[in-house]
Amino acid sequence: MEENWQGTYNAAMDSVNLLNKGKPVGDSDEDWAGTVQRNVDHLKIIVAKDWPAGYDLKPYNDAIAAHA
Repeated sequence: MEENWQGTYNAAMDSVNLLNKGKPVGDSDEDWAGTVQRNVDHLKIIVAKDWPAGYDLKPYNDAIAAHA
């Protein structure tokens, strides 16, 4: 099955945007920590893929570094 690179890229940007927004009001520290871990793990999987030229992975790497 062929990879849908744009769809994968967009889904990973959702993780970046969620992390960049920070902890939502009403979330416990524990819930937020779990959300951060799941999204960082997701981004690590994404950046490990063999991406075709033209995709900017810097936002992913920045989000990983900021929340590691």
